[in-house]
Amino acid sequence: MRLQGKVALVTGAASGIGRASARRLAEEGARVVVSDLDVAGGEETVRLIREADGEAVFVRADVARADDVALLIRQTLAAFSRLDCAVNNAGVGGDLTPTHLRDEAMWDAIMDVNLKGVWLCMKYELPVMLDQGGGSIVNMASAAGLVGFRQASAYAASKHGVIGLTRSAALEYARLGIRVNAVCPGFTDTPMVEAMRRDSPKRADAIVSAIPMRRLGAPNEVAQAVLWLCSDESAFVTGHALAVDGGTVVE
Repeated sequence: MRLQGKVALVTGAASGIGRASARRLAEEGARVVVSDLDVAGGEETVRLIREADGEAVFVRADVARADDVALLIRQTLAAFSRLDCAVNNAGVGGDLTPTHLRDEAMWDAIMDVNLKGVWLCMKYELPVMLDQGGGSIVNMASAAGLVGFRQASAYAASKHGVIGLTRSAALEYARLGIRVNAVCPGFTDTPMVEAMRRDSPKRADAIVSAIPMRRLGAPNEVAQAVLWLCSDESAFVTGHALAVDGGTVVE
């Protein structure tokens, strides 16, 4: 098992890519802290991991609140005494709106979770990893962090920010045994994308037609990338933004 004896934290793990990542890391031997605002979904993720003979606990946290994140890390250490892998996945999509019509409150909400939330998680994860002498952090960006995305300026800006944050931190901690990378999913079959498709069938068709592989990604396909970046198989990789998008950003 690639993560035997290691402890992993996954935020936004109540569904979608977060849940798939938590389960995949557990399958490879990690003890997993599952975190989300959605208590029922998070506890369901824990149940699924335990049913598969894995070890997991749930901690509710709002990644946009420093006190919540600090407590999350304290509870991680209380449960498992260390933190080897952190998957900062929690995020929100927001609505599709032209830039000049974007509501300021929605802009702030997206930035607070998607960008500030990743920074806050790293702020409290990094000291633990420094004390241990190493670790791996995977931040969830997006294909929209690599290219522009019409009517999603706040989301795209937040995800571009995640990549910049990832690359900067990777340089800071490269000699200290901590690797920091990002995963950039394209359109993936998650509740967030399903809601978008349900609101507009025409948009659903356009989403798939914009993907060179002509299909949505599966959460487990993104989870495989997360696993690789958490594992020692990627020991010489840091500061990388890995697209898992069916070819979307190269077209």
